[in-house]
Amino acid sequence: MTSASDRLLRGIGVSPGIAMGPTVRVRWALPEVPHRVVPRTQVEKEVRRLRAALKDVRRQFTELRARAADRAGLDEARIFDAQLLMLEDKDFIDGVIELIRENHLTAEKAFEFKTLEVRDLWSAAGNPLLKERLADLTGVAIRVIQHLMHSGEAEVWEMIAEPSIIVARELSPGLTVQLDREHVVGLISEEGTRTSHAAILAHSLGIPAIFGLRDAVARIRPGTRAILDGTRGTVLLDPTPEEVEEAGRNDTRRRELTARLEEAVTQPSVTLDGVHVALRGNVDLPDEITAAKVHGAEGVGLLRTEFLITGHSVLPSEDEQTHYFTRVGEAFSGHPVVIRTYDLGGDKFPAPFRGPVEPNPQLGWRAVRVCLDEPEMFRTQIRAVLRAAVSANLHMMIPLVTRLDEVERTREMMLEEAARLEKSGVAAAKSVPLGVMVETPAAAVMADRLAEISDFLSVGTNDLTQYTLVVDRGNARLADRFTPHDPSVLRLLKLVAEAARAAGKPASVCGEMASEPLSAFLLLGLGYETLSVAPPALPLIKWLIRQVTTAQARSAAEAALAARSADLALDILRFALAEAVDLTLLDPDARLPAGRRSGSLKL
Repeated sequence: MTSASDRLLRGIGVSPGIAMGPTVRVRWALPEVPHRVVPRTQVEKEVRRLRAALKDVRRQFTELRARAADRAGLDEARIFDAQLLMLEDKDFIDGVIELIRENHLTAEKAFEFKTLEVRDLWSAAGNPLLKERLADLTGVAIRVIQHLMHSGEAEVWEMIAEPSIIVARELSPGLTVQLDREHVVGLISEEGTRTSHAAILAHSLGIPAIFGLRDAVARIRPGTRAILDGTRGTVLLDPTPEEVEEAGRNDTRRRELTARLEEAVTQPSVTLDGVHVALRGNVDLPDEITAAKVHGAEGVGLLRTEFLITGHSVLPSEDEQTHYFTRVGEAFSGHPVVIRTYDLGGDKFPAPFRGPVEPNPQLGWRAVRVCLDEPEMFRTQIRAVLRAAVSANLHMMIPLVTRLDEVERTREMMLEEAARLEKSGVAAAKSVPLGVMVETPAAAVMADRLAEISDFLSVGTNDLTQYTLVVDRGNARLADRFTPHDPSVLRLLKLVAEAARAAGKPASVCGEMASEPLSAFLLLGLGYETLSVAPPALPLIKWLIRQVTTAQARSAAEAALAARSADLALDILRFALAEAVDLTLLDPDARLPAGRRSGSLKL
């Protein structure tokens, strides 16, 4: 028997829970389409075949949408709107028809060519949101091509003799929503992230799932017994009886915590010594609005707006943006919604306009720099925010600020557009609170000056960590160096909190740190009383806040600030938090190092 470490595979946990059973490999990919041309006289027949197939597949997706509504809820069912829109995309369909007419291709071959062309385009764009929609595109193409070729795969569960774990290169929401929990107890996919549509559906259906597990199909033999932990993002192959028993105990602990979290959702977010901590939600896509509300978010601390551009051939109109901002604002009536202006550039240039090719795009033309250099695009977004603010408590936040004049120029634009709207007789707010997203060491060390000219500060810990430590957060080789608990990052976080307090301005954290229990405890100790959290993590962070005092958090934060390394800072935080909560509830593998037993830690 090989060691547990050799049998342990790691991916991204996208749906919590533990599943045990044999693995079943599922091939979910474009069918092999033979290259065949048709006589000129048959070309229009192929066009008619295409249109008939599109009509039938639209019906299939409409049925899947209804099934999703029944099994997962109306909001999750809207996931299938993306596929339905793809089937009605005029540019895409016209492109397929052009291939048929100009090259005399069969309808299925033309559809395959066009699909591969779009996949290559989306993959090359380097945009995370576009990459996450590749599964939607593939799902549509598979169904259309199978229909045209009069072929079809057997239902997944027809291949299963006992409750099993599905292993695939990629999973579509269409496949996921059809899964029967009696046959499928867990999902493993090589592709996908927490925000991919298949992941959202798996979470809603309660199926433990891990995505982003590299080479899973090659590394996991069909029929291999496995333990899948969707919370930790791990798969243990060929488990021993003792490992199976331990997994069962962990699952019991998780269920106990889940019950406590369900209670916490309806309770106030207040520490044991009576300090209220405002917990808001991070919203990337419209799908997450309901999730944030259900999990008790007190507004939105980070409303990303890039999805309004990504995947579209034209920039969104002022009316479209106004409608969306109004929708989100009214969903959180009585609470603030912080709209981050376009954070374009780097790896996020959308189709409507092309940015320059840069040797180091993360340090180049991006975020507020793009907005100020493209004033018409920026002013359109500002007008939409002002119009929507008539009926909602909206704030506006500028990303990647490094200079004071970036805030001042944005405020000038806001006042100018408010005056123009008023002159035109359009209902709009005269202004909205304008905040700065602190994501660079430059902004952190200038936080006192930025606090003077802005209405609030919000720390984006992901980029702040990346720029402070000079570590690309996407570089696997440097993964152990990318840690927001490095003493240098902690000092900057403290600096920002103190600057905001001195200026009498609110400060929050909207990066991933706020969604992680140990880090949320640290942030509370550093003086942050507003956290913007990924919607699924809201109950856990609220439960944690209700278990601790601000005095405990402050003491732990002060000790962590004095630590010589990130590892020591984390150990200090674990020791302090262990006084208040059972760490094994948060992580079954949580262990206190030897220093805890000796009662001393060298800082």
